[in-house]
Amino acid sequence: MSRRCSKRKRKAVNYNEQKLAAAFDVGSSRKSSGKTTAAKERDGKAPYRANSKPHPKCEVLDERSAIPKRNKKGFLVFKDHPGPKQLRTNLTPAQVLEAGAFGGTYFRPITSGVTGKKYRNVHKEFPSEWFEGLDVKTQVVSATYDKTVNSYGVKCGGSLDMWEGSGWISDIDPYGWFQWYCRFYMGRRSTDDDRQIARGMGVMGPKGRFRNQLIGRCARGGKCFDDQTISPVIRQALLHWGYDLTQEDADAYVKRKGLPKLKRK
Repeated sequence: MSRRCSKRKRKAVNYNEQKLAAAFDVGSSRKSSGKTTAAKERDGKAPYRANSKPHPKCEVLDERSAIPKRNKKGFLVFKDHPGPKQLRTNLTPAQVLEAGAFGGTYFRPITSGVTGKKYRNVHKEFPSEWFEGLDVKTQVVSATYDKTVNSYGVKCGGSLDMWEGSGWISDIDPYGWFQWYCRFYMGRRSTDDDRQIARGMGVMGPKGRFRNQLIGRCARGGKCFDDQTISPVIRQALLHWGYDLTQEDADAYVKRKGLPKLKRK
């Protein structure tokens, strides 16, 4: 029986929007003896963490699951992960990429600091339909981050150095959460699934810090839930986690917290 990833306590983090916006500067696998991509992208600067946290060591399971279908509310349903272990996304990986995400760099060639291997053309693992209509060189595998590629036209995200140094990236998904989500969506199951679902829900679930911060700003600002002038960086971040804020979710949080009612169009 495959072993589970060890659980780690999450420390409180200040998710400052300006810090979030400024964090991402980025300029078949095989073993590499050269510099990691994280080190190259630091460009001589100190690592994000002086002492990197250990990364989860996980395993891919033999079991497979069907591609999820949408429920009446538009959310994707992963039937083998019900209840508290359910992932609540409403954007498919293809929709995330089509909308414009990660400054066009997510699947760029990297040398992983977690596995010590080089990776390139990783996006070819997924259905070609996901990339139809996209300029793959500038929207998927670019080595240069371009905020104009992003759906909300803003810079957003954490560097690979941050993700690797914080112990967030496992050895089976060296690109991080979105790579895990792409594979989970396609039916792959692993010993890392519960951890990754918990991470995603901590951002964009009913108690998600990004989602609820966005709703609060809309309510206190007297705006509609989808007013794009309110926190475009947070909206872009939520997109990266496979979520687009809905009226129903926004109304539910406003009611629960006793916030001012959201403006209607």
